[in-house]
Parts: sequence; C-alpha cells; structure tokens
Amino acid sequence: MLNLKINRVKDKSREALAISGNISRGSAPTSGLMAAGKQVGVFCLVLCSVIASVAAGNVDFKHHNNTEMAEVLQQIHNRCPDITRLYTLSETSVNGIPLYVLEFTDHPGKHEIMEPEMKFIANMHGNEVLGRELLLHLADHLCESYQAKDEDVRKLIDSTRIHLMPSMNPDGWKTSTDSGAKDFIIGRTNANNVDLNRDFPNLDRIAYSNEETHVAQNNHLMDSIQYLDHKIQPETESVMKFIMEYPFVISANIHGGDLVANYPYDETRSFDPTEYSPSPDDGTFRHIALGYATNHARMGDPKTPGCDKPENSFARQGGITNGAAWYSVSGGMQDFNYLSSNDFEITLELGCDKYPPASQLEQEWEDNKKALMEFMWMAHMGVKGTVTDAASGKAVPNALIQVKNVTRIGRVQRRSDLINHDVTTVHDGDYWRLLTPGEYEITASLEGYEPTTKLVEVTMNHEEHKLAPILKFQLEKATSGHQLAEFIDERSNLDAPSGINLGHDQMDQDLMENPEDWTSIAEQYGNGLDIENKEENISNGIEEPVGMPDYAYDYPELPSNYFPHEDLEDQYY
Repeated sequence: MLNLKINRVKDKSREALAISGNISRGSAPTSGLMAAGKQVGVFCLVLCSVIASVAAGNVDFKHHNNTEMAEVLQQIHNRCPDITRLYTLSETSVNGIPLYVLEFTDHPGKHEIMEPEMKFIANMHGNEVLGRELLLHLADHLCESYQAKDEDVRKLIDSTRIHLMPSMNPDGWKTSTDSGAKDFIIGRTNANNVDLNRDFPNLDRIAYSNEETHVAQNNHLMDSIQYLDHKIQPETESVMKFIMEYPFVISANIHGGDLVANYPYDETRSFDPTEYSPSPDDGTFRHIALGYATNHARMGDPKTPGCDKPENSFARQGGITNGAAWYSVSGGMQDFNYLSSNDFEITLELGCDKYPPASQLEQEWEDNKKALMEFMWMAHMGVKGTVTDAASGKAVPNALIQVKNVTRIGRVQRRSDLINHDVTTVHDGDYWRLLTPGEYEITASLEGYEPTTKLVEVTMNHEEHKLAPILKFQLEKATSGHQLAEFIDERSNLDAPSGINLGHDQMDQDLMENPEDWTSIAEQYGNGLDIENKEENISNGIEEPVGMPDYAYDYPELPSNYFPHEDLEDQYY
C-alpha cells in the first residue's frame, strides 16, 4: 500500500488547481478549485487552426473520435446556449484529453434550490463505446426538442439539472479503436493500464463494518477515510471531485458487454463472489433499475436471448441484477456514489457487443431513447424540501434526513422499516430523497437542534412527469446539547427493523391525532412551492429562489467560438 494521505491529494490539487481551503461537504467555497482554463490549456497550442462549425442538425450515426466528440458537444451548445453549458472536469486523461461535460438546465451554471441534479457518465471502459454515442444523440435530442417547444422536454429541462459526460476514458477509446475495435479487453483500461471501475476508494468495506458494529454513520463515508491505499488515476480523481462537488440525486454509469441494469451493492459482504448484497435502499434501487429496463426495447423482455447462450437469466428477472449477485466488484464507481454522497447510481450494460458497428447505432438509439428520457425523470421520485433555522430562517446545511417506511397495511398494521442510509442537506439547506411509493416518517436533525419528524406520502409522480412533493423543516435550537447525540446513539443500538408491526399503531397516536389524516399531506408542504410545475407556481405569483453558483470547483466553460484542432489527439500517441 502506498498509504497516500488524502491531505496530500488535497495539497496536490491546491497547487495544480489553485485551491485554497479544504472542501467541506455542503458548504460554500471561498475560492475556485481549478485554475481557469487548465483543462483546455493544451488547446491554446492549436487555437490558430480552428475548425469551422458544422451546420446545426442531427448528430451522425457514426463513431466520433475524441476531437469530433468535442466538436459535437460544442455545436450543440452553440445551438442551445441558453439551456446548456460545456465544461471540463478538474483533470485531463493521462494523455491530456479533456473530460467534457455538457449541462442542460434552464439556468446553466447554477444550482437552483430544490431542483434535482442528475448525471450520465459513459465510456468508463474505453472499449465500451455505445454509451458515448448515445449521450451525443441524447444531447442533440434535448437541444432540438427544446427548440421545437416539446412540452415534456421543456418541463424536464426547466425542472432538472442534467449533466452528460460522454467519455470518462478517451485514452482507452483510442487504444481500442486503433487496435481494430474488436478485442473484448484491449482499451478497457486507461493509458496507465488501470481499470477505472476498480480505482475508487473502497467504501463498501467501511459500510459493512459499520453495520456489524452498529456504528451510526451510514453516509458520506469519505469522512471516515484517513489514507488511500493506492494512488488514484487522474480520471478517477476528476470524477470523485465531480461527485463531491454537485448535489447529484441520481445517475447512471453506462457500460457494454451485456444487457442488464445493475444496482448496488456491487461488492459482496462475504467472500462469496456471487452473493446478493442489498443496500439499505434495495427496493428503491430495484425500482430505478426496472425503470430503465422496462422502458428499453429489449432489456426487460424475457424473450431476449443471452449474450453467449439462448437463455437470458437477466431478462427473466426483468432485465435487472444486484451487482454483487452477478460478480463482486471492489473499488467501483457505482457504490462510491451511493456511499460518498447523496447520489443513487446504477450501472447500465447496454449490449453484448462492446463496440457495435456504426450501422447499428441508429437502432441502438431508438432502443434506448425512451429509457434514457424516463431515467432522467426519476430524479423527481420521492420527496424533496428544505431545512431552515426556525429563528433566523437561514438555510441549515449538512442536516441529516432520516427515513422510516411506515406504509399502512390495514387500519391497525403498518410497516416499520428504518432505511439505514441518510442523506444530507446541501449548502442551500435543500435535500432530495428518492423513495418508492408509500408512507414515510421523515426526520431532520443536526447537532444543536431538536430533531423534527413529519409524515409524507410518496406516489408515482415521476412516471406522470410531475415533480416530487415538498416537505420543509424548521429546526428549533436544542435545549440540551446532548439531545442529537442521544438520538443517534439510540438509533445505532437498534437493528433496522424489516417487516410489519402488528397491533395498535403507536406512531399514529404520537404524531397524529387522527389516523385518517394519512389521506392528505397537503399541510406538509408549508408555505413554499406546491407539487405543481414551475409555470403554475409562477402564474400563482410564487417565484422560485434565484439559483446559487456552484459550490466549489471553478469548472472552466469553453468559449462559444472554440473548436479543437482535428489532429489534436494524434499528438499524444
């Protein structure tokens, strides 16, 4: 083990990216984390050879090289500048290729209070290329549909912040392509021969240890790490910062080699290499995975053959699988998202052929188009809201949002399932909690405040393309400084119940005078925005808060008149 201290990583980042001060979860920065233009600095060498823009229109169904990919993203941004932002992550690839992200939202470059953020990342394994092309076509579709005044697409973009990253491993893509694009392994790794999906800090082992020892911490587990056991790759480092920077709610990591939606955990609890290892949000993750699989043309179809045999065990179970039940992955990006942040990520394997011929790309786009669109709408499933100080009205960042499933079964029976994975409020005091339909007890808490609990009913709003219900909390200062600690200790000493409580419903007596109040939760929304869309809120005279600048990293936006040199990538090989 190299025992590379995280502080050394931070120091390195400060020197290279003009960082000042440590990154604090949910807090506003005091300075940028990147020297502006670092990722595009190499392009300064070739600015004198700018490529002319291609006329606005559809993206070709072809395999775009790294330069062409950047050009397509720039062209889409130029066509839709009011709803897009093209930027690069904090590090380049090993061979100096910028890692591009195209953002779609109604106020690009800003986080809006209670607006969920989601991301797609593709081409993590360089020889798995379909996702790379699909995200280019998705970007083109969003831009074109918004301009055409497609009501559904406009509502999605106006209420969601979408980040599309077509290639996490452009070096591996070039290695695979130069080798003939036929090998199942060549190009999988980055230029340092490292599998990026084994390169993230292993937070699963911390989570499993905390479960066994009844340690209360079950989220944002990077706080528990003092040392990294290996030097992470620049592509991994940039995505780790990306994950910690933005308050992502849901995301997908797009791969190839099979046809299935894979959900956490990816690493087994025991040494059994194929052990079903559910996360505390197993039901929600299954719902998310099924959401993609059932909207895909073939993934959830039981008649779909397997990749190497006529039978398809994945298709027979709806086109989904628990990652660890398939095979155990240590250091993967999927579980890192869930355990280091508020983000619920799944992994999408989108086809048996890792590098399908260009002639198949149009059909693949048609097969995946609906699933990609519906996945973005799942950012609105569950509940969202804000936590503020009752006295000052100021936002309360880093508050814990704890959830218990208390869905009623009959009049005197209900579930009592503590979901042992909390999310936290971000720097504006807003939060999002993905949940499946049911009734939930939501508790907001923070050291120095008295915990507050409310009840909420969750429906399938996202499937109807409606926004999540809003549940707001105002926290009173605690009379006892030990109150939150006692609350957490009590919770950590209890195993999370799983099942149904029979008999009298004590919670109803404690929290509601009349159990019939479950039929309506309108009172829970407070004086803020209701669950309708932005247009209706504005028409009723309720204005949404102005967006806040992003929290920490000063991601450089590319100039609108910029195109890279066509031979740029050849300089590195």
